[in-house]
Amino acid sequence: MKNNNFIRMVLLVACALFLKFGIEGFLQEGNAFSLRIVSAVVIIVIGAFFVLKGTANIIEETTGVLSKRTKIASGVLQSIGTAFPDMVMGIVSAVISLSLIKDNYGLAISFAIIAASTTFGSNIYNIAHAAWCVFRQNIANMKGVLVPMLPGVKAMGMVVPMKDHKKKPSLKEIDTSLDVLNILTILTAVVVVSMVVFGQVKNPPDNMSGDIYQLIKPVGFVILLLCIFVMYRFRNTKRDTITSEEEEEEEKYFNKKSTPTVLFYLIISGVAILFAAESMVNAVQVFCSITGMPLVVAGVLAGIIGCTGEMIVVHNFTVNPKGRIGDALMGVAMDNIVTTMGAAIVAVMGGIFLGGNSLILIFVIILMFNSVLIWQISKMKNYFLKLN
Repeated sequence: MKNNNFIRMVLLVACALFLKFGIEGFLQEGNAFSLRIVSAVVIIVIGAFFVLKGTANIIEETTGVLSKRTKIASGVLQSIGTAFPDMVMGIVSAVISLSLIKDNYGLAISFAIIAASTTFGSNIYNIAHAAWCVFRQNIANMKGVLVPMLPGVKAMGMVVPMKDHKKKPSLKEIDTSLDVLNILTILTAVVVVSMVVFGQVKNPPDNMSGDIYQLIKPVGFVILLLCIFVMYRFRNTKRDTITSEEEEEEEKYFNKKSTPTVLFYLIISGVAILFAAESMVNAVQVFCSITGMPLVVAGVLAGIIGCTGEMIVVHNFTVNPKGRIGDALMGVAMDNIVTTMGAAIVAVMGGIFLGGNSLILIFVIILMFNSVLIWQISKMKNYFLKLN
């Protein structure tokens, strides 16, 4: 990284603003069908593969430096930046939902379903992708050789056996990530149980079949407080002190910048994500409206978009043998705590609902992948203990 970081940041922000205030205008009704479809696809592709990917790289570089200087866990800093899309998409959907309650209750519930499936659905992708990354790390550890992150596709990066890592994660990092993932499992179970026990909608809209459940405001407020407490409780870094030689090797550009400057880059990355995410969720909504795709599917698609940044960071940390996989594990666990906090904020606003089938599928899959990730991390920890 050289002095082109500032230019790169300007380009990312400019692109995000162009998506929001330029291309998004072509999504409006009244424009040609083909123009609306093309505009939606352009927004999604550019947003995901340029803005979100570029900002994820900057977040990856800045959080390590800030963590080292502030002693705040890199995973916590990372999650605040990368969870922006999930939270923004969910909150935007909830705001739209609340604005429609008086005029179109059925449509309001539909947008509230998007809010829920976006915030909780993104947790599925984050956890599943992290479980895959650790699984490939365990394969590399077992075979003792480089293995591709995606079998047969070396271009996706090569996973290095733990014995060959230049710096290994600390046991405290691994234990902390397991603690946070277990807490996330408990919070997820509390959410789904409370929705079933306290949140059934007695008079669902006529255009919706089956039961509809809401995360009610009091429970949302409790979940919000618990998420804030978890972030505060696990705020301190568990990484070992980095030597000056390693410090020079990593994040060279940002190591030479002042803490306010590095923090500025991280905040601006979040702003770029915010504008791009808002444009992208509108593009997904328009695409589904034009094609007739169910709104719950729109929420699932929005969840994929929202967690792209975190998935890229976790991928990069896994294929980078410099001890950052501990940051990756802590980051993905904290990212999902932050998105759960976003869901709680939406619930406090009164805008989170899920249908019976969606409720069962989303939360069962989240809990399943949480268990798989905890299993894979435990296997990696066992291997790590044998090395010592």
